[in-house]
Amino acid sequence: MTDKPESAGPSARTFTPVLGLSDEPGELLAIPVRTGTVFDQPEADPLIELTVIIPARNEEQNLAACLQSLVAQADDLFQVGRDWDLIVVDDQSTDKTAEIARSFPDVTLLTAAKLEKGWTGKNNAIWTAARKARGRWILFTDADTFHEPGNLHRAIHEATRHKAGMLSYSPRQLVTGLAQRTLMPLVFSELALAYPPSKVSDPNQRIAAANGQFLLVEREAYRRLGGHAAVADRVLEDVELAFLAKRRKVGLRFRYAPDALSTRMYRTTSAMLEGWTKNLALLFNNALATCLWKILDIVLLIGLPWLAIHLWNARFSPRSLKWLGAGWVLLLLWLRTLFRFYARVAKSNFPFLDCAISPLGLPLFVALLYRSWFKHKVLNQVTWKGRTYPG
Repeated sequence: MTDKPESAGPSARTFTPVLGLSDEPGELLAIPVRTGTVFDQPEADPLIELTVIIPARNEEQNLAACLQSLVAQADDLFQVGRDWDLIVVDDQSTDKTAEIARSFPDVTLLTAAKLEKGWTGKNNAIWTAARKARGRWILFTDADTFHEPGNLHRAIHEATRHKAGMLSYSPRQLVTGLAQRTLMPLVFSELALAYPPSKVSDPNQRIAAANGQFLLVEREAYRRLGGHAAVADRVLEDVELAFLAKRRKVGLRFRYAPDALSTRMYRTTSAMLEGWTKNLALLFNNALATCLWKILDIVLLIGLPWLAIHLWNARFSPRSLKWLGAGWVLLLLWLRTLFRFYARVAKSNFPFLDCAISPLGLPLFVALLYRSWFKHKVLNQVTWKGRTYPG
């Protein structure tokens, strides 16, 4: 276990990409660069295969399991320290995050640099470590993830095989409690429709997405993107980096990967509410319009059967058969609405039961969409982990 101080050094030299990336020049970036290996220190010689970076702020409930799943990836041919390294960046935690990191002898613990204006806490923490990365590949992953055996090797192989300078996985989501089990399938089904992996991975499509819970970037590709300094003030830095990857043509691959890792995004309902308030308005082009569509879902799912039953209960009259027929028409419309609803939710990749009860989460989803829109567009600020950022 080592606590490494930050250091400065001479400017970086030009080097050859590890992966065969596009020869077409990308856009030049004019960014303030802070000291560190990736941009303005001599390259580590030799480079190691991989650097894994975990930003952590008050993650004592998650970090130990995450680190255990990562250090278990090591073997005789893939040794920590020799072939790859693992860095945790403590982002001003007030709990036992740093102590847990120190308990793993193969983990390097860094303290995040002073948070300057124009940076989010997570981007600042990541940049602290990225400047020191020695790997040909750099993996950014969250403290609430659990990595399957062999995941690191397979990810590098997959990125190389697909000539992707950036590979991102959407993990299998672990949820508990009624609020999470009903809301999360709704959110992830809309994300799957807004960011279809096949289109995200197609270089001819403008759509781009990535998931910061697993973001693997080839070293030279990361340099061409400008690193996290290029998205320093972005709350949704993973998606912003993905758009840069598309524009700079470094190769982007994105997919749902339950075979690679899982995550428990939120331990409590309050954390879930705060997290989606921060993200929803940024993930969807028009969160307010999505909110209105979900209100329509509620009206149709509840109103159509109620009206059909009301018609069926009408007293017999010369027109009673007409009303009875109208009730059946409404029932058929409701069944069609129900089928369309569940067809969308099935794209979330959540278990059958969670999808089945997801209509119960519609009111909460509507509230969060509106709240996120209001925070970003009206108040122009959002809060996450005790910090407030511009919306």
